[in-house]
Amino acid sequence: MSAPIVLASTSTFRQQLLKKLELEFCCCSPDVDETPVDNESPIELVLRLAKLKAEAGTKLHPNAIVIGSDQVAVINNQIIGKPLNRETAIAQLTAASGQAITFYTGLAVHNAKTGSVDAIVEPFTVHFRSLTSKQISNYVDIEQPFYCAGSFKSEGLGIALFERLEGKDPNTLIGLPLISLIDLLADQGIHVL
Repeated sequence: MSAPIVLASTSTFRQQLLKKLELEFCCCSPDVDETPVDNESPIELVLRLAKLKAEAGTKLHPNAIVIGSDQVAVINNQIIGKPLNRETAIAQLTAASGQAITFYTGLAVHNAKTGSVDAIVEPFTVHFRSLTSKQISNYVDIEQPFYCAGSFKSEGLGIALFERLEGKDPNTLIGLPLISLIDLLADQGIHVL
């Protein structure tokens, strides 16, 4: 029997994505300081945090294969976070109108038994339509994306904000690149099919 799988995340979005793979898993809350370090690029940040989350999970589950993930959204070389309120969500979407936002998702798979860690960063770019202030406020009022980086839910009405999507795996945009995860799990002897 293979090692148990643990998702080191409390994100319901990541949990829903991992369920698509029809694998048994449990979740834990990784206690990780997500503060960026000085001069850390967005790619370096998500890679470091994904590894730290997976490592934190191995401390709670010492015989498991632990999955860690972290994501940031970047527009004009600036990291944008979760808006947390209506005004910030409107400001973020106004800045995104007619622009491209790149999401960088760090993914780490840590085998607690062997100590091996495989980690990647998966980019995904969203090209926004030119949006009116009324479209933006209507969207924010309908979907209230206050806890979503970039102020939208691509799995919901947020799709109406986009001109096109660019990337390997649309699941990446929601927070867990499943295509790459399948490969990393296979390297640990866990096969989806």
